[in-house]
Amino acid sequence: MQIYNDTFLSCNRRTKIHTMTWQPDTGVPVRGIVMLSHGVAEHVRRYEDFAAFLTRHGFLVAGNDHIGHGESVEGVGLGSFGLTGGWAVAVGDMHQFHTQLLERYPRLPCFLFGHSMGSFLSRTYIIRYRLGLDGVIFSGTGHQSRAVVNLGKAAAERVLKRRGAAYQSPFLNKLAFGSYNKGFAGRTLFDWLSRDEAEVDRYMEDPLCGFVPAASVFAEMMKGIAYITNPQNQQRMRKDLPVLFLSGDADPVGENGRGVMRAYRSFLDVGMEDVSLKLYHEGRHEMLHERNKAEVYADILSWLEGKLEQAEA
Repeated sequence: MQIYNDTFLSCNRRTKIHTMTWQPDTGVPVRGIVMLSHGVAEHVRRYEDFAAFLTRHGFLVAGNDHIGHGESVEGVGLGSFGLTGGWAVAVGDMHQFHTQLLERYPRLPCFLFGHSMGSFLSRTYIIRYRLGLDGVIFSGTGHQSRAVVNLGKAAAERVLKRRGAAYQSPFLNKLAFGSYNKGFAGRTLFDWLSRDEAEVDRYMEDPLCGFVPAASVFAEMMKGIAYITNPQNQQRMRKDLPVLFLSGDADPVGENGRGVMRAYRSFLDVGMEDVSLKLYHEGRHEMLHERNKAEVYADILSWLEGKLEQAEA
């Protein structure tokens, strides 16, 4: 596997967006691209093991650190989207990177993998941009009710007015994540991420993970979730785009599967033609870092290969 780091200028015109590309070794035929969209309070480098697996099977894997995450922090700081419009900036940055990948590898099918916040960004992406993707995988996603989203939006906007966009609000953090650890062992504050204690420890030891996001991130995420759960917006998705939802059935972000099922059904309701769902028993939020990640990796590979076969038929 060959690894390349690069940057490009964000849509905000001041932040350098960090990218990583994992390329199969020489001699391994490249069959497709998997573009990554990571979650909140993490970064793209955490996906290296997953990327190594896919490159062994002929997939080029690439992703960027979203604005305010990982190494994409110039001018905004770690954990912040900036002053206004951060969701649109993050989606616009994804589009820039996606366009670059298609220009570099014009003959390769391209798939998008979005996890957690990255799944919400990816769901925004496929509403706004209809071309250039051959399939999408949503990991650790949910489908919050309008009442919950409106409550979150109102709370975030109040904090923004009083304390500013960059303020790291313990109140908003508790509102968003405070209930997630209930029902788990309580060894750490992040047991809800995975049953694998070593993976949880690695997350906690990573200085680029687990921070309290700025008020701007919470506000923009609520706007983004309101956008993607609006059926009128969902109608704009390309109906023949293959979609896979995968989640643990003990993931609090997906309400232990219930929110994932609502998302799945909402795609069917607007006429999406190829939608699949996989729930893993006792799996928590980060299925790529779970005890049964080998099973998850294999299921993702099987789905990708199936879509390649359909495209070639």
